[in-house]
Amino acid sequence: MAKEPIPAPAPAPRPDAEQEMLMREVDEAVRQDQATTFAKKYGFAIGGVLLAGLLAFGAYLIWQSRSEAALEAKSEELVLAIDELEAGNLDQADADLTALSEGTDGHAAMAALTRAGIAIQNGNTELAVELFDRVANNADLPAEVRDIAAIRSVTANWDNLDPQQVIDRLGPMAQASNPYFGSAGELVAHAYLAQDKRDQAGPLLVAIAQNEDVPESLRARTRQLAGLIGFDAIEDVDAALDEITGGAEPTRGEPAVELVE
Repeated sequence: MAKEPIPAPAPAPRPDAEQEMLMREVDEAVRQDQATTFAKKYGFAIGGVLLAGLLAFGAYLIWQSRSEAALEAKSEELVLAIDELEAGNLDQADADLTALSEGTDGHAAMAALTRAGIAIQNGNTELAVELFDRVANNADLPAEVRDIAAIRSVTANWDNLDPQQVIDRLGPMAQASNPYFGSAGELVAHAYLAQDKRDQAGPLLVAIAQNEDVPESLRARTRQLAGLIGFDAIEDVDAALDEITGGAEPTRGEPAVELVE
């Protein structure tokens, strides 16, 4: 029988391949050693930072949940108090709103303004002014809320205020750019008249009467007062006649407006 051929021996690995494999093993060992050293040196600090971040995030979620629950509770208290108010139970509504009005947020402002209205109905002007001023002086509230509270305070306390106090407090609001220009301007104009300053009250009344953003009832009132002190606030005579006559055509031979001597 023929003998099987003896396989040739495998070629010896090349020196450069052995060296490359050895370098890879060395690199891997170095990386592992560096990672171990880094973990020992900074691992505790990094873990602390991560833990603090997780705790802070968890605390935020708890705070947010509690805040939303508190807001819902306050809203419910406010609604229940308003229901009592609409039912004519003023004393119960005021009692329900007392604790809620002690805060500084929007719910507290609404509760305080509502309580002030109840106080006015009960003839307690002093309490009403105190509540209005609490809202007006709360810098955390929007300017519109503070302004309306200031106007209501001045209106409620008008008889106890010096005209100059009214001018100093509401004068900055008596500008056409202010949402409450009409209401604030009318009070300021009356304060000027109380000081016998018609030259300052008249132009202000005219400006209010001619401002289309002011409610028509207020425009008509200031237009009439301006005319009484000698200032013409009528821009469109035909429109004014239509307003006076209700748009009805005058009877032939009779004047559209009766003149009183």
